[in-house]
Amino acid sequence: MTFSDLSRNPRAVAERAARLGRVRVTHRDAPDFYLTTADREEERERTLSTASRLLLALIKHDPTARALVIAMPEVFPWVRHLTPDELRAFTLELVAALSDAAELDVDATIHEVIAGWRATARIKADPARYVEARKPTSGDFGSVQVSA
Repeated sequence: MTFSDLSRNPRAVAERAARLGRVRVTHRDAPDFYLTTADREEERERTLSTASRLLLALIKHDPTARALVIAMPEVFPWVRHLTPDELRAFTLELVAALSDAAELDVDATIHEVIAGWRATARIKADPARYVEARKPTSGDFGSVQVSA
């Protein structure tokens, strides 16, 4: 549905969201968003919380996180470039971020954890770049441009 549809006929859009569970609303000048029913969102939150608690319980009973570490390459094939200790650290950090998402409603951390470890794997996948990245540096490299 478009934002215009929503503004012209909010009742029809709301009824469609209730019937389908959620509707994506596109907006020409802003990010898209979803219109969803509260019960569906609450169900998604309970699902995430259950999955998070299950993963935390697995780690509690197996501090090495062996079962999760074994499963990680199926979910993130690029972890093959990480050392066993890095893979374990990534697994534990990801489970903690999932817990934060479920319990504290902080979703961005999950994506930051994955992006950070994927960047590590990416540089380690190229032996020449990895050797170069590990060389000591010195001096001032000047100002850094940050893009939005």
